[in-house]
Amino acid sequence: MDTLSILSNALGMLLITFLMVETFMVASAGNFNKDVDITWGDSRGKILNNGQLLTLSLDKASGSGFQSRNEYLYGKFDMQLKLVPGNSAGTVTAYYLKSQGSSWDEIDFEFLGNLSGDPYIVHTNVYTKGKGDREQQFYLWFDPTADFHTYSILWNPGHIIFYVDGRPIREFKNLESVGVPYPKNQPMRMYCSLWNADDWATRGGLVKTDWSQAPFTASFRNFTANACVLSNGVSSCSSNSSSNNAWFSQELDSSSQKVLKWVQKNYMVYNYCKDAKRFPEGLPVECTVRNRKQIKT
Repeated sequence: MDTLSILSNALGMLLITFLMVETFMVASAGNFNKDVDITWGDSRGKILNNGQLLTLSLDKASGSGFQSRNEYLYGKFDMQLKLVPGNSAGTVTAYYLKSQGSSWDEIDFEFLGNLSGDPYIVHTNVYTKGKGDREQQFYLWFDPTADFHTYSILWNPGHIIFYVDGRPIREFKNLESVGVPYPKNQPMRMYCSLWNADDWATRGGLVKTDWSQAPFTASFRNFTANACVLSNGVSSCSSNSSSNNAWFSQELDSSSQKVLKWVQKNYMVYNYCKDAKRFPEGLPVECTVRNRKQIKT
């Protein structure tokens, strides 16, 4: 092959690489003007700072919410949130993935407000085929109203992992081999909302929302989705590209498992897998399988 042909091929490969990187960055870059639609709440949802900041507000008349324009089938999703400050009792700020239909899949972060000085509760849940009941709740090791913090959801074929500032707080494994349904076929959008839930959110509904503190406001920034985007039923990830994305096969290594155990030992306040009264006929299967190596194939 002559020198001109070599240069031509090299430039061609460079152009293809550039286009692939550019396409990936467009899919994952965070700009609310391009990435989301405010779907309810009239003017209570606002996109600010040229798409770099989004605020949701709640008053006695209504809350507000937004959703991603894209649908995803697996991905690593990051969002920075600053939660409602002060007396936020009765309010819920939600950040989650959800599919459509009556038999939906869903992966939830919900932040339950509380009286001034009391800690927020981070409520997590995983739904498959319309069934949830897999709640785990945590306190945080910082004040989530004082500054932005990063909340992440990893969703791949083997694991769902919830992270706070890069620290894993919960893992839900794919245990289909022992009959536990796992979200894998239904594409999901990202949703965020701020709404009133004083019938259940704060101490089981004992503490009501103090509307004299309204409007309540939560702030969002730096949404990124390193994910497989679904368009017209076709995923942006081929088998080859998926294998080249670290998140697609990511799981917790030994050091991350130690962090997970530390968080759950010190900050977990509710675990459905420990609630024997709720499941008198026996705990759910996933609660009794500690390690996939124990599973007989």
